[in-house]
Amino acid sequence: MFGKIRFWRECMLVDLLIMYASASRCLSAPMERTDIIFQNQSISDGQTLISERKNFVLGFFSPGASSYRYVGIWHKQNDVSERRVVWVANRNNPMKDKGILKFDNSSNLIVLDGSGTSFTVAYGVGVQDLEAAILDNGNFVLRSITNKDNIVWQSFDFPTNTWLPEMNITIGTKLLTSWKSSDDPAVGDYSFGPGITNASQLIIWWQGHTFWTSGGWDGDVNALIPELKSISTIPLYFHCDNLTCTYTPNPDSRFTKFVLDPNGSLNIAQFDPDAQSWTLLWRHPASCEVSNLCGVFGICNNNNILPSLPPCRCPEGFAEQEQNNSRKGCTRKIPLQCNGDKFIDMPGMRLPGNREKLSVMGDDECQSACMMSCSCTAYAVLDGCSLWYGGLTNLQEGNNGSGVGTLYLRVASISSSGHKILWVAGVLPSVAFLIFCLILFIWIRRSKNKGKGKQDGHHSLMTTDTIKLWESEETGSQFTMFSFSQITNATDKFSTENKLGEGGFGPVYKGNLPDGKEIAVKRLAANSGQGLPEFKNEILLIAKLQHSNLVGLLGCCIEGEEMLLVYEYMPNKSLDFFLFEKSRRALLDWEMRMNIIEGVAQGLIYLHKHSRLRIIHRDLKASNILLDTDMNPKISDFGMARIFDPKGTQANTKRVVGTYGYMAPEYAMAGIFSVKSDVFSYGVLLLEIVSGMKNAGSQRRGNSLSLLGYAWELWNEGRCHELIDKSLHGRCPLSLALRCIHVSLLCVQEQAADRPFMTEVLSMVTNENATLPDPKQPGFLSLLVSNRTDITEETCSLNGLSITNLDGR
Repeated sequence: MFGKIRFWRECMLVDLLIMYASASRCLSAPMERTDIIFQNQSISDGQTLISERKNFVLGFFSPGASSYRYVGIWHKQNDVSERRVVWVANRNNPMKDKGILKFDNSSNLIVLDGSGTSFTVAYGVGVQDLEAAILDNGNFVLRSITNKDNIVWQSFDFPTNTWLPEMNITIGTKLLTSWKSSDDPAVGDYSFGPGITNASQLIIWWQGHTFWTSGGWDGDVNALIPELKSISTIPLYFHCDNLTCTYTPNPDSRFTKFVLDPNGSLNIAQFDPDAQSWTLLWRHPASCEVSNLCGVFGICNNNNILPSLPPCRCPEGFAEQEQNNSRKGCTRKIPLQCNGDKFIDMPGMRLPGNREKLSVMGDDECQSACMMSCSCTAYAVLDGCSLWYGGLTNLQEGNNGSGVGTLYLRVASISSSGHKILWVAGVLPSVAFLIFCLILFIWIRRSKNKGKGKQDGHHSLMTTDTIKLWESEETGSQFTMFSFSQITNATDKFSTENKLGEGGFGPVYKGNLPDGKEIAVKRLAANSGQGLPEFKNEILLIAKLQHSNLVGLLGCCIEGEEMLLVYEYMPNKSLDFFLFEKSRRALLDWEMRMNIIEGVAQGLIYLHKHSRLRIIHRDLKASNILLDTDMNPKISDFGMARIFDPKGTQANTKRVVGTYGYMAPEYAMAGIFSVKSDVFSYGVLLLEIVSGMKNAGSQRRGNSLSLLGYAWELWNEGRCHELIDKSLHGRCPLSLALRCIHVSLLCVQEQAADRPFMTEVLSMVTNENATLPDPKQPGFLSLLVSNRTDITEETCSLNGLSITNLDGR
């Protein structure tokens, strides 16, 4: 009996030793967390969240050969060596060392690196009852602990390069954007989503230009990509409405995803559970049919296309504008000399558009006609003589059929390896002659304008620098140099019937190009307060910006003292045309207003965060929001805009420009500007859109002379519903209209640091479940709110008053 007792004691001892050893191994192993973290918890680099059914993982990673650290989501099915990342939190804000994911004191989820630098991943907008969870569909959410259906923020609202089932992609707001490269998840050149006006098609854009268009949505679950019907088992079914598209995998249990590659290819893949690997079902590669795929002077050839190789090259005498990136276009190795240039023949070319056709003549006459104009860059003899001016786009070789022939491209007569002595001998006389002409011209001009002031001569002092802007790498791929005669013909000699209006730059005219394209032409007025700096600013900035909510700059004209800018024509004029006139304001229903609110926000987010140049607009107002045929908003007038350093927080200027009523207080009073300056202007605009009233109106409202003061007064009294435009009563969701008013007050707070960024603003407006903090006092309130009874009701409006030169303190 004692032997049995001893035996059981020994067994129990062994069991205890085994349990202790197991516990020791568990305690020493790397920590693998559950699918949720609470506000008092965090995740360090090396730890992960895993969804309940182990479908997706959230954690830290380094892509490819990069040493930077990112927070992302990937499929659990892949091992670490084959990690397929579907979402990146800090794609434009990489960490140099290991970090931690945690909640801050405002319930926001942040990434904090070793140096103490933080990046906000998700905004909890002050809600204390929160948890962060990774779901089995790949969505990462902030939600209420007590009511898990109350989602405050979700990663599905901010997709990166991957479209997952149950994720809606939405017109203008939720689009896929490619990585820059396989080693860099920052926003690349390509985007993908529904069409600009409705979700009837899916489109890939390259820097704002249409790259590929799907089939049309007609209710058929396979209509968008009919090629999928050729697969034995159709892998997915689309579901679209007027605004969004999503899809369902077939079968439901099969992991499926769309991925937009850095080279613009769109891939559909499914996970094969038997082979434990991803199967590529469909891919759309690059194509020369994409508008301006190879940039200015770049030549596209479909025969060169490989998934990893752009189909672009530069012609003889040209080099890539950006090294190792031929899609950015080509620049001349040696500038044209005007006299003594030569032409190189390029057979088998599809002739580009924007040509000037002359009466039928032979090769020699056509060449002579081009040589006579220093701005003529190419000619061709096909069904008559055609001339091209400025940068050439959409050059394509290796084609057959109509519109294909030999293009004669103008280049400098001395090659890059030519004799410098001959070049100097040829150039110096021309330079001397030009200097003589310039001095003579300035002397004559000064004699005529003696006593007119310093600024009157800036029109005539056209520098070579300015004249070459349209041709340089600073301009966009669709930019064209127009001759003054072309503009004169297009506008019927600037006839009164074609005049659309007049702004600080000068009059604006409607025009029609020979190909039927409608344009809007801004002509610098002789007495304009703006001039060469603003003119150059528009060219340098707008021509590089490509977004559906920014107006398109098509080209310019610099000829003599004439300076003109040519834009795409907006048939529905500007927002103020509708908003501030009672009968027309009624035409703006709630859906239109929300489309404008979200579109302008998207445009600003692009300017502040996603464009190659980070831009502060500095003159955002209703009259600078143009409306296209479908009433989609486009931000215009970049003459006052400034490039800013995204690493810096603010800048200072002594030259304050903008419009009273929309200017942030720190900018108007001290010349300090930042992205928060645009946020203030957007807040004013948002309040005007909801109320239909101008900020600086023509009558007193309550105790205030401004809409901001009146809104603040009603906010404190709980009567914000009185601000909503009467034409919207019963025609809009009251809660959403009140939310917009709330967000507008957050945007116009006096201190710039209190205002949200535009990404937060858009999230607040579109996410009805988000909890908003209480706003603080708006800017200028101490100047505009008064209890005095001697204020008349004939106070002038300042909304339309622009200033271009005010010295800040």
